[in-house]
Amino acid sequence: MRNTCILLALLFTVNGVAQNAIAKKFAETITADDLKKHLFIIAGPEMEGRETAKEGQRKAAAYIENHFKSLGLNPPASLKGYQQKFSLNVDSLMHSSVTLNKKQLVWGKDYLVPANANENGSINGNEIIFVGYGISSKNYDDYAGLNVKGKIVVFVNGEPKKDSIYIVSGNREYTADWTKTITEKLINAGNHGAKGALYINQSLEKFSNYTAGESRKSNLFLPSFEKTVNGITISHDIARIIFGNETFTAIKEKAVNLEPYTKKDYIRKKIKLDAAYAEQKTLSYSTNVLGTLEGTDKKEEYVFVTAHYDHLGIVNGELRPGADDDGSGTTAVLEISEAFSRAAAAGYRPRRTIVFMTVSGEEKGLWGSEYYSNNPVFPVTKTSVDLNIDMIGRTDEKRPAIDSTNYVYVIGDDKLSSELTPVTDSVNNTYTQLVLDRKFNDPEDPNRFYYRSDHYNFAKKGIPVIFYFDNMQSDYHRKSDTPDKINYMLQAKRAQLVFYTAWEMANRKTMMKRDKSLN
Repeated sequence: MRNTCILLALLFTVNGVAQNAIAKKFAETITADDLKKHLFIIAGPEMEGRETAKEGQRKAAAYIENHFKSLGLNPPASLKGYQQKFSLNVDSLMHSSVTLNKKQLVWGKDYLVPANANENGSINGNEIIFVGYGISSKNYDDYAGLNVKGKIVVFVNGEPKKDSIYIVSGNREYTADWTKTITEKLINAGNHGAKGALYINQSLEKFSNYTAGESRKSNLFLPSFEKTVNGITISHDIARIIFGNETFTAIKEKAVNLEPYTKKDYIRKKIKLDAAYAEQKTLSYSTNVLGTLEGTDKKEEYVFVTAHYDHLGIVNGELRPGADDDGSGTTAVLEISEAFSRAAAAGYRPRRTIVFMTVSGEEKGLWGSEYYSNNPVFPVTKTSVDLNIDMIGRTDEKRPAIDSTNYVYVIGDDKLSSELTPVTDSVNNTYTQLVLDRKFNDPEDPNRFYYRSDHYNFAKKGIPVIFYFDNMQSDYHRKSDTPDKINYMLQAKRAQLVFYTAWEMANRKTMMKRDKSLN
């Protein structure tokens, strides 16, 4: 019996070593040279910064699709092609006017009316009601006991905290995306019968950054089919006129500290407001690009490898190339998909189907991944994990030099599945030996990165996720985020870690457990 056990142990060891050697063989096809070749195209001038719904984004989508085709990856059958199209609206402000107690306000100085938060129409009223954060939820309701029907409401952005925990969502969902926040709060105001809304950003006292930006009068956004009301952002000076300096100071102080408002804070004011708004709406679209490698005995289960391929486009005449953000993630997906394709061609097809998906609209508000999560091509319940790559080509300027060339930030592996961290650590220890820095998993981290990239839309559906990140600093969203600054050797090593992790998750006996909460 003892000899039999020894023999079985040896067989398992030999088989494990062989599997490791196979994985290593194909991981090593992910090279710095190949990543560089792709990235100088993806982040090159021809792609025009890959802004969502613009020609550069469509060129990038075509490049990615052609790469998937060249590898023999299949498009999802239900799409009848590699690209998942989603509609967008382009709203352009044609005219606006606002008077307060017959005083004509100035756009860009006294107020803003974001094109994506309004429809053609007007607001006229003699009474306004301050409604705190303007939120209604099971945990916190600013409208409880208030009758705002036919009135104009005023609210601040964000959501309150208690004992360092966000009261409404626990995860700062309301403050992660300013545009989405406003839309949700305007919908809530409309649901309570308000005729219009004014809103105050406590951290933006003046609009000096907007006065020269006529582009701010045109916005791209996902269509909303819920009832909403028109809304106007007002400056702090206008808020002081409405509430008086002392009252506004108290309102602002609570908002800055994210304190809940109490009923005594819900102020009514008699004031004459007349506003008119006219827009022009046109339809546009963007796409996610998907390529699939069918699995074997578990092909009805799925492992996703994702990145966003969009960026900011051309801003004030300057190209924003987005080499690290997120050209580095996009090119990693291209190389990882090629490594798996080569393995399959050599007879090492994964057990589960692997879906390689690059999404657009991330920079606008995680739009592409949100659209996919609400319109999934593959069953959510059969999706084992999403491995999301967003910026893996640079080094963190805040890390000590001795610790900056062999690390990656790993985010979200402490949530949703108790198996994510052990699998990640095991894979890394076996193959790549990177320093896995998990500091951004801290729920008190002010950056809130877990909620700021495309994996989060998978997580909201209960799918376990890991987010790979480098925390680039000074070139973030600037024209200086160029492909010549990428550390391609480090990018390759990080991409190999994602490949090994996907390899393990695609071939293990079971899908990843879902045994932990989202927060």
